[in-house]
Parts: sequence; structure tokens; C-alpha cells
Amino acid sequence: MKEALLVVDYTVDFVADDGALTCGKPGQAIEGKIVALCEEFASSNKVIVFPVDLHYKDDPHHPETKLFPPHNIEGTSGRDLYGELASFYETNKQSVYWMDKRRYSSFAGTNLDQYLRERKVDTVHIVGVCTDICVLHTAVDAYNLGYSIVIHQDAVASFDPQGHEWALRHFASTLGAVVK
Repeated sequence: MKEALLVVDYTVDFVADDGALTCGKPGQAIEGKIVALCEEFASSNKVIVFPVDLHYKDDPHHPETKLFPPHNIEGTSGRDLYGELASFYETNKQSVYWMDKRRYSSFAGTNLDQYLRERKVDTVHIVGVCTDICVLHTAVDAYNLGYSIVIHQDAVASFDPQGHEWALRHFASTLGAVVK
């Protein structure tokens, strides 16, 4: 079994108190666990991927434009990694694959599947935000592509507590994910 850690959208806009589409305190509370998992994977020379949401200012063609306030806009500090994860990345850039994504799923329209398969990864550990949006859609695509899935429930968060709880149940009951 070869594992990869996917740290989904852990940016200022999704986590900071003044972020454009923030999870706020729940998102901030998972910072230590995410960084610890990154350190664990880095020390074991395991694959680490940072799929990060990318939007363009006033993009009339992106479906999220109608659903959410502008967030993770190219060239803004909202796309910066949040807190200690930014420090981890600066120290470990050579062992982390930063990947821009334009949809909820980290697999949609990206080379993530190819990147993981080239490295013989068969199990993805998914952490980050939002549990019931980007983490969920990434997990569904991982399932459909045949990956085993591990969700670290103390390393995912959402601005919607009910959606968060629903997604945790869905990961286990419908996707066969290990939720730990």
C-alpha cells in the first residue's frame, strides 16, 4: 500500500477569521492535526499534495460565481496557505506537490490521478476544508477512480456543521472510507 496525503484548500480565505468564505474556528481548530500529518508524511518520504482552489476575479464562466462570494482569487492573499501550514510548505517545498484546481474535486480537470498513479499510490488520506464540499467531491472522485480513502475527522472542517456530520457518515457508509 502506497499512501498520499491530500491537503485540500487550507487557505486564508477558507480558514482565517476574515477569510472570504471561511470555516472560522472549526477550520482553525484542525491546523495542528493537518501540520502534524504533513510532518509525518514528509518524514516517511510519502507523497504530499496541496490541491488549492483557484478563481479569477469576476469570472462569469465559473459556476461557483453564482453560488459563493469571491474567494481564492488569483494574486490575492486569500490563496495563501493558512497559519503553520504556510511555514511547513516553505520548509518542504521540494517534497510537496502544489496543484491549482478549478472545481470542488481535486481530480476534476487536473493531472492528480496521473500524478498519483505514476507514484504507485493506491490510498489517499484527505484532510482540509470544506468537509461537505471540496473534501467530499475529492473523495467521491477518488472512490470512482479506485483509490482507498482515509478521512481524518479531526483534520477536516466546514462552515456547515450539519453538512460536515453528513459528509463524515457518507465517507464511511457510501464510499467505504476509513474515517479515523
